[in-house]
Amino acid sequence: MLLINAGSVAGDGSAAECDVQDWVNYDKAVKDAGVFVSGESLADLVTATTVRVASDGARTVVDGPFAETREVLGGFYVVDVPDLDAALDWAARCPGALGSGSVVVRPVADMGA
Repeated sequence: MLLINAGSVAGDGSAAECDVQDWVNYDKAVKDAGVFVSGESLADLVTATTVRVASDGARTVVDGPFAETREVLGGFYVVDVPDLDAALDWAARCPGALGSGSVVVRPVADMGA
């Protein structure tokens, strides 16, 4: 899985260091290569809600993620590739890896299903 983290937001509210066409091109490349399994862009951060459950079972729900970082998860791709090196190559090609953004590569857990 390629987890796409948007970099910190600039003073004018922008975070993009690439444009829509960069994403269209990347999406097409992943699909054309036959490695695309699934992927989604996440809705704006202001739509997020965080749930925490204390050890006594009490639930707390708050608006927003209130992360300790300026990076936010912006979306993901699940790709089916033979090894970590191939996944890292796709991550490096992802527009989300540009500038202050990053792409975290993690295997999807096999739960034996």
